[in-house]
Amino acid sequence: MTYKQCPRLASRLLLSFLILMLASTASAEWKEKVLYSFQGGTDGYQPAGGVVFDKQGNLYGATTNGGSSSCRGPFQCGTVFQLKPPTKSGDPWTETVLYVFKGSDSNDGASPFGGLILDQAGNLYGTTGYDGTGDCILLGSRVGCGTVYELSPPTQKGGAWTETVLYNFKGDTDGQLPVGDLVFDEQGNLYGATQYGGGYGSCNSSFYQHCGTIFKLSPPKTKGGKWTEKVLHGFKGGKDGANPNGGLVFDSKGAIYGTTFIGGYNCPHNSGQGCGTVFKLLPPTVIRSSWAESVLYKFSGPPDGSGPAAGVIFGSSGPLYGTTANGGKSGSGQGTVFQLVPGSNGRWREKVLYSFQFGNDGNEPRAGVIFDAKGNLYGTSAGGGAVGGGTVFRLKPKDQVNGWAFGVLYTFMGSPDGSYPASNLIFDEAGNLYGTTQQSGNTGQNCGHDGCGTVFEVSP
Repeated sequence: MTYKQCPRLASRLLLSFLILMLASTASAEWKEKVLYSFQGGTDGYQPAGGVVFDKQGNLYGATTNGGSSSCRGPFQCGTVFQLKPPTKSGDPWTETVLYVFKGSDSNDGASPFGGLILDQAGNLYGTTGYDGTGDCILLGSRVGCGTVYELSPPTQKGGAWTETVLYNFKGDTDGQLPVGDLVFDEQGNLYGATQYGGGYGSCNSSFYQHCGTIFKLSPPKTKGGKWTEKVLHGFKGGKDGANPNGGLVFDSKGAIYGTTFIGGYNCPHNSGQGCGTVFKLLPPTVIRSSWAESVLYKFSGPPDGSGPAAGVIFGSSGPLYGTTANGGKSGSGQGTVFQLVPGSNGRWREKVLYSFQFGNDGNEPRAGVIFDAKGNLYGTSAGGGAVGGGTVFRLKPKDQVNGWAFGVLYTFMGSPDGSYPASNLIFDEAGNLYGTTQQSGNTGQNCGHDGCGTVFEVSP
């Protein structure tokens, strides 16, 4: 993974001038508030994925780094955290570290690369990219293949949360390096993606084996039993796609939709590995016993986009919506927001709703998009904006002729504000947006780059 630095301004006066200018443009409509700035120690840093609400209004998330440095992988062990809202206006949100991954010989997982989901009982579920009992090797050292874990709330107030590893990935024909968010189906099965493993192809052979999987994890039939994993599809690279991103969605018939970061058609910018795909997995039928994959769309670089780094969502009438981190009609290759519409003979048509310009509008959207009740789309760009810290944007539908209207709701300014937002946003009941930034905050250089990351709120 690469993480872009938020550029520093040569002059404090210039920064102040830019902030004043933006106050009358990008952020005049919406206001941003940093709810928490990570400190880079036991509280973690570099939040992975976004945040989720529980029924009491608390926020939960995970960090890839921080917590403990005893893990064998290339990152620190990571944490799971809770943010509790203030009891009275003006007070700060309160962060509590619910769990610090131990790594080393504990096999409890290390370095989450995705966010969390909640079940009805308040249990949290997520993945770690490394550790576990698997024998995956990186640069000559055993770093594990990753895990799926559950974090259960204490039975008594003030007690500790309990972590349980539901599955240890094995690599090779099984998965390796799970990424992105998990998702439940109606029966309580968990689904997710691993960037590597699966037994096919060679997508990063000097470091990792094979091209990734989509997996299903089924709960035990009796309490205390083991969860059962099944690889639904192993990607082969090439036209099939490679390195799936997680964040899967279901249609009404149980089919799964998602994206791969590479694969598909060749692209000049990534050594012929392909520009990425949108795929569909059909569940087993009477005729066939296995899931069947079909590639709905293959990105081809400019002008249609390349490198979808997050999943897709459904619109109200059947289209799929998502982002690409690169490509677009602008010629600068700074990323897109796209729509896929089902057509005849199973073919889908792509339409670029917006191409980022690498200006004040932002660039490199690495998270997906979400809808509000009025049909507007919201998302983040990891870079760009006035000082390169990224943006929160909105797309309003107009009509078939005039397309969608793009607007920047907020521009991240770097420390003490956040920068590099790369996770999906969520709404609260009042229409405020919440998310994370992987860099900046009020912690300076404690984390080796411009701050340790933040949890933020953007409100109209």
